[in-house]
Amino acid sequence: MTINQRSQTGTNLLQTALAKPYHYRRSGRYYLRLRPKGTATGFFTLSLRTTDKATAMTLSKDIIKTLARFHLDQPEATWDDLKEALKVIAEEALSMSHSDETRSLYMEVYDQMCNDLAEAASVKGFNKDQHRAVGMGQRVLRAAQERLEGRPSELVGLVEELSCSTPVPLSPSLSVLPIQPLTFKTLSGLYMDELKDNVEASTMRDVTSTCKVIAEILGDLDMKTHTREHMKNLRDKLLEDRKPSTVKKILTRLSTVMNWAVNNDYIPRALTDDLKPSKGTDSAREAFSQDQVKALMAHAKALPVDSWQRWALSLGVIAGTRIEELRQLTKADVKQVAGVWVIDINRNDGKTAKTKSALRVIPLTDGAYGFDLQAFLEFVPEKADSRLFALGGGQFSALLNGALRDVLSLKADRTQTFHSLRHSLAGALKTAEIPVGTAESILGHASGSISYDLYGAGASVEIGRMAEALKTALL
Repeated sequence: MTINQRSQTGTNLLQTALAKPYHYRRSGRYYLRLRPKGTATGFFTLSLRTTDKATAMTLSKDIIKTLARFHLDQPEATWDDLKEALKVIAEEALSMSHSDETRSLYMEVYDQMCNDLAEAASVKGFNKDQHRAVGMGQRVLRAAQERLEGRPSELVGLVEELSCSTPVPLSPSLSVLPIQPLTFKTLSGLYMDELKDNVEASTMRDVTSTCKVIAEILGDLDMKTHTREHMKNLRDKLLEDRKPSTVKKILTRLSTVMNWAVNNDYIPRALTDDLKPSKGTDSAREAFSQDQVKALMAHAKALPVDSWQRWALSLGVIAGTRIEELRQLTKADVKQVAGVWVIDINRNDGKTAKTKSALRVIPLTDGAYGFDLQAFLEFVPEKADSRLFALGGGQFSALLNGALRDVLSLKADRTQTFHSLRHSLAGALKTAEIPVGTAESILGHASGSISYDLYGAGASVEIGRMAEALKTALL
């Protein structure tokens, strides 16, 4: 959720009557803008994280109702009145059901409200009951956040406490209650929630895993007050049991999250510049030698023509596909374009691709390392929507990488895996002095994608150029 807030001196949305809320759409999503009555400033905007109008309006009403219950501009209200309002808030926070979107939304709403209550307690001339309500309100909001993280016990206890007729003692430090720290776990959660609609599931899994590693090391550190020393200590801790190349990738993700947080006004600074290790950061993945590639293709050719492993290994060698791109291929993706047989890497029928640049066609080179194009075309199923390889992602990857280890007697350190075939093809293209742009189009590293203009005026020329490049490199 993105919150853009401009505070006006003496104005707090939790203690001032609100003007009529304003809703608007941007890039298909709904937003709620709130401001105090009688002023054009002091507003904040909430992304409701949905493209559905009915859902947006329901969320909007719930948020406004919760804010209204915290209004502290009624000095005549008794503690019993305030306690009853807090009880209702706590009960609703305990019983409210959430989707992933609304859970993230309310986590940030509660955090914003908790900060506003702390501000109110420090600058306003509240009476004793109002200060008591502020303190209890912060406890309720923090407990509500814990409930969203799967720990409801504190909130259950507060509901019971607020239901009790025994007066609740005033905390001796209500006016200086600490503001909840913004940990990297929380910060990266906000980043990933915004990112998830724009990347593939495989990329999201990698981001989640990397952010978890960072969060475990940084722990409860408040990212709003972190120092350069904290970041250097993180790097040193990562280097204790990881290769520099791996640490470099983790710190790249750290820098991305931190810069995003600065741009969205969550933290004042990132302090991640020039943090990556410079020595030993070459990729740990090694390309296969030409002898290894030839041995692998000899093994594949010896397999039956109806063996899926024969063609999976062969396409990995001559097309340099990523393993998930290969697994998702269908008969419809094996086609002729401009008189050239190609495989089409696309997102049709629910398939995924790592990036837009990964969407491409790759010419099939008959005779490359003994590849038999006609035999492959006979292997392709007759059913138009059939997948060439029926296995799930985990099993497909495990069996192919297992075959590589068995055939080539590979070490268990994963310096050479199926992905190394992409490095081998890239090396072959470089050795053959193929222009970088053409090589990138084949490997899916280019800034554009031929798939977007597959049948356009330039498609025949580009596919012909790619086909000739592969013949030069592989034959």
